[in-house]
Amino acid sequence: MRDDSTVALNRKARHEFTIDETFEAGIVLTGTEIKSVRAGKVNIANAYARIEKGEAWLIGADIAPFAQGNRYNHDPKRNRKLLLHRREIDELLGRAQQKGQTIVPLRLYLSRGKAKLELGLARGKQLHDRRRDIADRDARRDIARELADAQRGR
Repeated sequence: MRDDSTVALNRKARHEFTIDETFEAGIVLTGTEIKSVRAGKVNIANAYARIEKGEAWLIGADIAPFAQGNRYNHDPKRNRKLLLHRREIDELLGRAQQKGQTIVPLRLYLSRGKAKLELGLARGKQLHDRRRDIADRDARRDIARELADAQRGR
């Protein structure tokens, strides 16, 4: 049984990108940051990950200042280091450079008291791809509605 509790979702990522593969990463946080994360004061909609000098960094994530944090509070938009295995960093770096893909955060969650980030290796969708996804979703919804009506005996 998993005791993961989702804190923040990046719903825009699945709409604008095609996710090829996902990775789990830990995040280096300060004391007031983890308290804000546990309170759910996180926004990862405009965030992305970058690999610099052999280390993975989360850029653009907004973790609101902790209300009782006084002078020890953190900068809400600071870059945060991601914790990944060396082989995962090398794979992400190689695939992101080679295929023109980007690394986007999909969801932030707590697992056994630790903040974890689900990263997706993503390719940007074109406008016609988005329209096709919307049409497919509408078709599935219509089919499900027809099946439900048929089972009710209409």
